[in-house]
This record gives sequence, C-alpha cells and structure tokens, in this order.
Amino acid sequence: MPAQLNPEFAPGLYIVATPIGNLGDISARAAQVLGAADLIAAEDTRVTARLLHHLGLKRPMQPYNDHNAETVRPGIIARASEGVVALVSDAGTPLISDPGYKLVRDARAAGCNVVTVPGPCAAIAALTLAGLPTDRFLFIGFLPAKAAARAGAIAEVAGVRATLVFYESGPRLAACLADLAAGLGPREAAVAREITKLHEEAVTGTLADLAARYADAAPRGEIVIVVGPPGAAPPPSADMADAALAEALTRLPVGQAASEVARALGLDRRTLYARALALKNG
Repeated sequence: MPAQLNPEFAPGLYIVATPIGNLGDISARAAQVLGAADLIAAEDTRVTARLLHHLGLKRPMQPYNDHNAETVRPGIIARASEGVVALVSDAGTPLISDPGYKLVRDARAAGCNVVTVPGPCAAIAALTLAGLPTDRFLFIGFLPAKAAARAGAIAEVAGVRATLVFYESGPRLAACLADLAAGLGPREAAVAREITKLHEEAVTGTLADLAARYADAAPRGEIVIVVGPPGAAPPPSADMADAALAEALTRLPVGQAASEVARALGLDRRTLYARALALKNG
C-alpha cells in the first residue's frame, strides 16, 4: 500500500533511518517523512529509488555522499530552511559510518530544524545477535585497509573494557579477524551478516576460531564483527602501588596520598597508609 503523504511536517532536515535488508523494517513515520519530503538527500539515489518504489512513492532526490558533499551541502541546507529535506543512507541510520554529520552541524548552525527519525542500525542489531555483554560497548566502524594501520588501530582499543563493534566487508573479513586475534587475544566474538535478510546468521567463537573459519571462504554481504570485552584486569602490583604513592606524596600529606591511591587502584587504605609512611621516612 503506498505511503500516505503528510503535509504537517515542519520545514527542516530529517535524518531518516531505512532498512538494512528487509524492506518491511521501514517505520510508518519514516515512510511518512519520505512521502512528505520536498527533497531526499541520498547516499546513492539508485538504492533509495528501490525503497521509494517499494513504498509507492516518487520524490525528488539529490545525491549526497563523500564525493560531492562539500559542493552540494549549501544547497541542501537552503532547501531545508524552506521545506522538508530527508537525509538517508543506503541502509540503516545515516551518519553511522556514513557521510552526514557536517550536514547536520551546518544545518543547525544555519537555524534549520533538525529531526531524527530512528530505526534500523546494523551495529545495534548485531549486538542483539551476538550474545555478548551490551552494558558498555564501543562502535569503531571500519578498520584501516592497510595491515600496519589496522594493527595500530586495534592496539589503541585493546585495553578498552567494553564490547567492540566493527564493520567489515567479506573479502577483508579473514585478514581482519586474524589481526583482531593477534591484537586482542582469545576473546569471544561473533560475525553477523545478512542481518534481517533470509539467510541472516551470527557465527560465534573465539577470534582465532572465526579467522580460521573464514580463511578460505569469504562470505558475501555487509558484515558486523562483535568482540567481547577483555577479562578481568589483574590486581595492581606492589610496584604500581609504590609508584602511585610516591607521586601522590609529592603533592599530598601521607593520609591524603593513601586515600587517593586507594580510590584509584581499589586497594586497602590502611595498608597503603603504612606503606606511604615507610616511603616518606625511608
């Protein structure tokens, strides 16, 4: 059934999430905004045209992507000041590993109304499939293509005590998993692909197991890698406590130094107080 046009939307920039696979995931509100749009700023107008056809809509479209953003952004903002402009990516939520944040920033600076129309997001959907902790997670997006840069990026997040979420392509999956295994160790992970489509799957195991699984069989489609957080951190060593106390004693009396280090390292204050006295008098 064609989406019904809604003339009640105020002028502005509408950030519209679109399906990541199953077109049935388009929300009623997203369909209404697209139907009411005076202009749709689309990452790829051919992809968005298929969604509009599914909805029974025909609306004016303007490509907006990394190649032309600087050139067309002023015109899109001008249109948003007078009418309804919908920003969409090829799939999922705009601005998540897609161009758009500068458009939102500049539209707001120009006094335009900026509205989000939330919906599908591959990163969030993969988290729900992975069966890994979700109380704290870090979205990283695509790692660098070159091996050395990729290893450096992995090293930067190795100590983060959170579940990590990466985007990846099929041809690069095995190499990426191997580098993650080398940089992060034997963590539990999941490879989610074809999310919301007929052959949706989430394959779980250690990073090394997953790297071996995909070494000779690159899957098709867009992929999300979810990596569990590191294990519990080892307790601070005596040398670490002494170093922290020595630094604190340069600024604070013994008691305050012991209290500060106890809070920072999660150690017993009385033990630290005695050690701080010994350091100060020794």
